[in-house]
Amino acid sequence: MRRIQAGNALSAFGLGFTVPYLYVYVAQVRDLGATTAGAVLAVFAMAALVALPFTGRVIDRRGPLPVLVGAALLAGAGAVSMGLAGNVPAVVLSAALLGAGTAIMQPALATMIVWTSDSTTRTRAFATQFFLQNLGLGIGGLIGGHIVDASRPGSFLLLFGIEAAMFLVLAGIALTVRLPRSLSLHELRPENAEAKARGGMRALLGHKAMVQLCVLGFVLFFACYGQFESGLAAYGTEAAGIQPSTLGTALAANTAVIVVAQFVVLRFVERRSRTRVIAAVGLIWTVAWLIAGYAGLGHGSQAMATAAFVSTYALFGLGEAMLSPTVAPLVADLAPESMVGQYNSAFALVKQLALAVGPAVGGPMGAALHGPYIVTFVLFSLGISVLALRLGKQLTPVQDKPALVSKSRVVAVHKPAEAVETPV
Repeated sequence: MRRIQAGNALSAFGLGFTVPYLYVYVAQVRDLGATTAGAVLAVFAMAALVALPFTGRVIDRRGPLPVLVGAALLAGAGAVSMGLAGNVPAVVLSAALLGAGTAIMQPALATMIVWTSDSTTRTRAFATQFFLQNLGLGIGGLIGGHIVDASRPGSFLLLFGIEAAMFLVLAGIALTVRLPRSLSLHELRPENAEAKARGGMRALLGHKAMVQLCVLGFVLFFACYGQFESGLAAYGTEAAGIQPSTLGTALAANTAVIVVAQFVVLRFVERRSRTRVIAAVGLIWTVAWLIAGYAGLGHGSQAMATAAFVSTYALFGLGEAMLSPTVAPLVADLAPESMVGQYNSAFALVKQLALAVGPAVGGPMGAALHGPYIVTFVLFSLGISVLALRLGKQLTPVQDKPALVSKSRVVAVHKPAEAVETPV
């Protein structure tokens, strides 16, 4: 687990070096224009949507380790080629490789974490992953910002080279991991023969709790992550008069809250109902959107508007810190033994869809329809609470509250009346 988490942190560190500057690199440094830069960002996202539907089945058949290594090598090749690319076809192909590689890593890493944890340690394991990802992205972006220079293309080649090196380090660390079979899902829970017989996607779509979790996940990512750098940023600059430099401060506040609060929040979260924690996140984000409404629609000073806008991002960070120990472990606990990779990939696909749709919807609304924009996302945040409480009715007591497992490891399957109890 320590090796997996270290590799995860280093890969996030490498991504932080380049992702914030990809648009500037393509549009200005390579002088390919804003249209090409927008196309590159779209290809980066679309590559994930194309790759993820096939990833889960490969993980379940071949195991997460070779998939992770292959994805890291693919992303490394994309990073190197992006640093060397000088024309439109080259940057588009590089974006496709980089986007596909980084997307495939997500379910592979999640499945490896599942394989090296059990129901009593999984919550903390996923919280640690989220913490290290944000820490790596934040430090990488900070250091990268001091290295990058739009007048020197060589500085970008250095950034992409460091990113590629981090992906190679991840692959190297992964190759040293020996997944402990004693903690694999084969020993932790009974084989779900019915789901296996019905087939992958058909079985997943027939699993009511997982379908509800995917719907909830889409709303979560659409209403938060999908607005960070699009709708909310447009709303802040247009309605609240926020300076572009303040957007960086707001994002830094978001990351700082996650880093500072993650393990404090974890102590509160890990012994409570997962669905009620998610419902509480919906209420916190409702308050965040109302504060954003005050920043843009209120009549206070510019300083008050700026403070309110930064506070919005900070509250989003608090909600994210509460979600990381709840949502990802719940996906793992819902998955049958033979379909862990497919469940993780399906949820990653839902996330990517939300991140693709979110900016397309939120960007124009945030820039032009200020009042309707705030009302829309207040309603979406309240919807998170409603969907979370409805999901709770589909879960077994142990799936919703893993703290019920104390001296005995109790692993519940899909029917509430069935459980397997194994002495530690």
